[in-house]
Amino acid sequence: MFDLSKKRFRLRIVLPAYPAFNIYSRIAKGTTALGPVCVASVVNEIERWDVEVIDENNLRRYGPKSNSGGADHEFLQNLRPADIVGFYGGLTSTIPRLYKIARFYKNKGVITIAGGQHFTKDNIAEGLNSCIDYVVIGEGEVTIKELIEAIEGKRDVSQVKGIAYLNNGQIIYTPEREALTDFDKLPLPDFSLVRYAKLKLYSVGRIRGCGMNCEFCTVKGKARYASPERMLESISNLLETKDVRHFFIVDDLFGQQRDETIRLCNILRDYQRNIGRRLDIGVQIRLDKAKDPELLSAMREAGINTVAIGFESPIEEELKAMNKRIRQEDMISLTGIFHKFGFLIHGMFIFGYPLKEGVNFKMAIEERVKHFKDFIRKAKIDTVQVMLPVPLPGTELRHRLAMQNRIYATEDVGWEYYDGNFPLFEPDHPMSAEDMLASARKIMGKFYQFKYMFMIGLNILSFPALIFFLHNIKFGWKKWYRPWRNHLIRFGGWLTMKEWISAFKKDKFSQKLQKAKEHLEKTQKVYN
Repeated sequence: MFDLSKKRFRLRIVLPAYPAFNIYSRIAKGTTALGPVCVASVVNEIERWDVEVIDENNLRRYGPKSNSGGADHEFLQNLRPADIVGFYGGLTSTIPRLYKIARFYKNKGVITIAGGQHFTKDNIAEGLNSCIDYVVIGEGEVTIKELIEAIEGKRDVSQVKGIAYLNNGQIIYTPEREALTDFDKLPLPDFSLVRYAKLKLYSVGRIRGCGMNCEFCTVKGKARYASPERMLESISNLLETKDVRHFFIVDDLFGQQRDETIRLCNILRDYQRNIGRRLDIGVQIRLDKAKDPELLSAMREAGINTVAIGFESPIEEELKAMNKRIRQEDMISLTGIFHKFGFLIHGMFIFGYPLKEGVNFKMAIEERVKHFKDFIRKAKIDTVQVMLPVPLPGTELRHRLAMQNRIYATEDVGWEYYDGNFPLFEPDHPMSAEDMLASARKIMGKFYQFKYMFMIGLNILSFPALIFFLHNIKFGWKKWYRPWRNHLIRFGGWLTMKEWISAFKKDKFSQKLQKAKEHLEKTQKVYN
């Protein structure tokens, strides 16, 4: 029971650890997700409530670690008892860990709440039967405040919109909550609430939602915008309180609401000039924004140096299946425009995307791999990530594959494998699941190699050549920095892949995959 006699209460929000080492592990050690910080910042304004965020992937500042990975929650609960624990379910691969921690707290009599993209209607029953008291559906900033009031007895829980809970064994869904539109009413994200973490890259956001309707993506709906001034306030607050300069704008598509985006860039440019500090900003953007030179110029002047672009595939038929509104033939020329403006390009790809029924297209696995390698080389992309298709809960892709009875059962290949590194469904003929796994590794292995360690040395030796660019030192620096930076990352990528392969060999995924395939084959025979 909730003890209302206490003078102060505590909400602990937990970001569960990744199930195993993966390509995100190194990045996660220097950043944290924005969503849980936003929710924590709202609760921090409630009278008598203390709040903390524990990111299990970033416990680098005296964080108490358990022997099995993640945080030592027994230690945390003894040190600073939490009355409510919230769980971030934004990454499906962390869900088994989330349920394990929820069970621990539930056994301690703590109220548990979960939210995030994993908890679609298909998975809410699973959550509520896995030691979660309340599931928050959709955005959580307003909901969490009202839910806490209900837990305190100040309102009826059935009046809290946007939640699900059990009542006498029955799932109760309250009315849907309207999407947030007035973001200025919310407090600025307070990253000081994140305990034990060392943060180098800070996430900021202005736009929620995306209207591109990609089949594999969970982010849908009309885009909603905060003002450029609020974004500047978030960045300036972090710069002035934490003396940081590396930011990533988490908007799904930078450049939506074009005129206001350009105004934001101009505001950021003027701010940096006035304070005499240059920022380093990364964004996610569509490739076709290369057709807007005014936007690209404004972005460069604002300190946006890195663009993450979802190329997804160089194969026309796969692009159509994903609902990507771009032609393969335009992709290399548009990439070249981003290069001309001086952006560093991080290319994101999906290998082996399943085509829709009725599409008569087949390609040998070797040829498919060659298409990807050739495109990456011709486009001169600075860094790449090649993932396998993930039929995430709530997506059209999952629905389509489920209708075709192609998804491996989660009791065979569990949620922990839903991170883009593992085959999760029966691929298009003639490709096999093993082919998909090996091919993605081949493409990445071609890009990230040990040889780049030696090239880093050559870059260092060439540094004195900058003396020849004293007439234009800025140009000379860029000419030297880009290959040095890329060679460093490519060698680091080789180390990451080596570590991932080592972790993969220790795992029993191959046996689980075989069992999943046999199980699926039996169900398909019954289905047919």
